Amino acid sequence: MNRARRGLVFTVAQCAVGALLALLATSRVWRVVVGAGPVPLPGQKLTGGAVLPWAPPVALVGLAGAGALLAVRDRVRALLGVLLMLAGLPLAIGGVYIAAAGRGHVEWSLLCALGGVLVGHAGLRGLLRGASWPALGSRYERPAAEPAEYVERGGPSRSDVAMWDALDRGEDPTRRSE
Repeated sequence: MNRARRGLVFTVAQCAVGALLALLATSRVWRVVVGAGPVPLPGQKLTGGAVLPWAPPVALVGLAGAGALLAVRDRVRALLGVLLMLAGLPLAIGGVYIAAAGRGHVEWSLLCALGGVLVGHAGLRGLLRGASWPALGSRYERPAAEPAEYVERGGPSRSDVAMWDALDRGEDPTRRSE
């Protein structure tokens, strides 16, 4: 495998792993809120998706971007790299912010931050090195549309007329005679 192809495979894997880490982290409990007052209330468990409601959709953008890195080329790949950097940035900042606040499970918010860093770094690699990576082969491209030829029929064929005649006589034209 040549160097450019290895770079592409590594970047796609890095982006997918980062997005999956962020999705995993946001699906776990980050904080337990306990109601205080004269009557003790049971604790309410808040997942990362409840604490940072925008994080799971942003992680899904990163996951989709991993697949899109394979399909696009040239300037579109560079634009996708910028989009992935912009997707990884809030995941990293949000995870670090929640961890620094110190409320709840720090490890899940840091895992979300790590996922954001991986997605953002994959975007940076796509922006800087994406032009040298191979693209999908021509067999995956849409074929050029050929003009359709209009063929005029002279009328119904003999078999069509014979079937209608059989129906007129009350016979089943699909039944085979033995």
